[in-house]
Amino acid sequence: MLVLAGCGGGGGGGGSAGGVPPPVADAPVRVTGTTPFAPGCDGGAGLGTPYASAEVEPMIAVNPRDANNLVGVWQQDRWPSGAAQGLMTGASFDGGRTWERHAAPFSRCTGGNAANGGDYERATDPWVSFAPDGTAHQIALAVRGSSFQPGSANAILASRSADGGRTWSDPVALRIDGSDAFNDKESITADPTDSRLVYATWDRLNAGGGGPTWFSRSTDGGRTWEAARRIYDPGTNRQTINNQIVVLPDGTLVNFFTELDQTAAAPRTTTLTVIRSLDKGVTWSAPVAIAEVLALGTADPDAGTPIRDGALLGAIAAGPRGELVAVWQDARFSGGVRDAVAFSRSPDGGLTWSPPVRVNRDPAVPAFMPSVTVRSDGTVGVGYYDLRNNTADRATLPTDYWLARSADGVTWTESHVDGPFDLAIAPDAGGLFLGDYHGLASIGDAFVPFYARTNDGDFANRTDIFAFVARAIAAAKATRIAPAADEPDLAMKAQAAAPLELTAELRQRLSASVLRTLQRRVPGWIPPGVVPAPR
Repeated sequence: MLVLAGCGGGGGGGGSAGGVPPPVADAPVRVTGTTPFAPGCDGGAGLGTPYASAEVEPMIAVNPRDANNLVGVWQQDRWPSGAAQGLMTGASFDGGRTWERHAAPFSRCTGGNAANGGDYERATDPWVSFAPDGTAHQIALAVRGSSFQPGSANAILASRSADGGRTWSDPVALRIDGSDAFNDKESITADPTDSRLVYATWDRLNAGGGGPTWFSRSTDGGRTWEAARRIYDPGTNRQTINNQIVVLPDGTLVNFFTELDQTAAAPRTTTLTVIRSLDKGVTWSAPVAIAEVLALGTADPDAGTPIRDGALLGAIAAGPRGELVAVWQDARFSGGVRDAVAFSRSPDGGLTWSPPVRVNRDPAVPAFMPSVTVRSDGTVGVGYYDLRNNTADRATLPTDYWLARSADGVTWTESHVDGPFDLAIAPDAGGLFLGDYHGLASIGDAFVPFYARTNDGDFANRTDIFAFVARAIAAAKATRIAPAADEPDLAMKAQAAAPLELTAELRQRLSASVLRTLQRRVPGWIPPGVVPAPR
């Protein structure tokens, strides 16, 4: 087991916890630093050169038994060609003010080997969840070789921690495949109503096309897992991606995903969808559509450099009264010009959904990579990045991180969390890359963004992970965001979209965004009937 020296700043949806909230941080707390990995720790993957000390794609969870115990996970030393040298774990025992670094042995660089089930060169897609008894559960996609190539292997691995994230069990393989299939974009959810139950879900791409949703369940707190199985198959030339399970207060499971139609003869379409289970994952309902995803993806407005923003990958959270909320990128609010943050809610556990509304404050600039959580009092928090402080300098890309919050999903207040920082120095992984997602949790009346940002001008340490314990972000922290001259306060109303004509040209741009997102996630994979685009 790899155990590293503690680090942390001066002195992470991820769910919510009650109890006595920790002290408010005065500023974002730096969780990570320089790489803990020795050169060549992967055993010679032969994949080029990783971005040493680059941490991306964080997720966070809060211990429901101890609100001061936070666990965050992230990719460490990202490869430009896919995945990272390993996944690291940050554990805080003082409410996010200081952090220790540890790791589960998912890959060679974090102590994985043939004997303990982690003999893989790379790992990616970190996710973490706490059970009600305080056990932390972590999941990873581990990879050896290049996807769909002879001799390659990929596995969905799960590990558990009984001490707040300091030590982790040897991984349990939920599914292992070779070159004929690729398991992708997994997540893990501990059932908040029963510590024995833990759920994992992901999509499994077949080399010949198609990508059903797969599922596995543990009934003994993550020690053993049932055989993985398909729970939803969208059909030929279709797939799911970004499967995430949330649990309603009555114990109903809701699996949220994006469904993609990859038919080569027609523009590709994407739809946010849920399926439900009333018996803890044994059987599942027919799909319920939330909304079509009209995401174009984001790029530097001046230099044209693409931003890898997880354009098709939304986020979901459950509230204390059984309500559900979802967020995603969508261009419908600008007439198909740029992506904004779309929000929809369900008052009945996912059976019906409201029409999408825009919740980011500045509609004149791209907003991307939203996350969402719901506090114990029902207040919704949405974290996201945008480019409102960008300048005309083609060499830089000033970017900010924001937190919007609402008690009713209609009126929103926005606060500045971090930035501007220069996104132009982020790792290039098919676009400037901070991750396909980031974490957002809550503790009592505090939101806890857990996010990646760049370190301006530091090419030896391009990115770090930060945490911010933001208690409503106090009034002194709230800032007026691009207000009208006569704006009386910080509140804004969520904005509905005008009718959007889906012209052939717009459909083609949306289709290109779908293909771009898929090829970024699984380099080398081409849907059936598609001619590869030049790289």
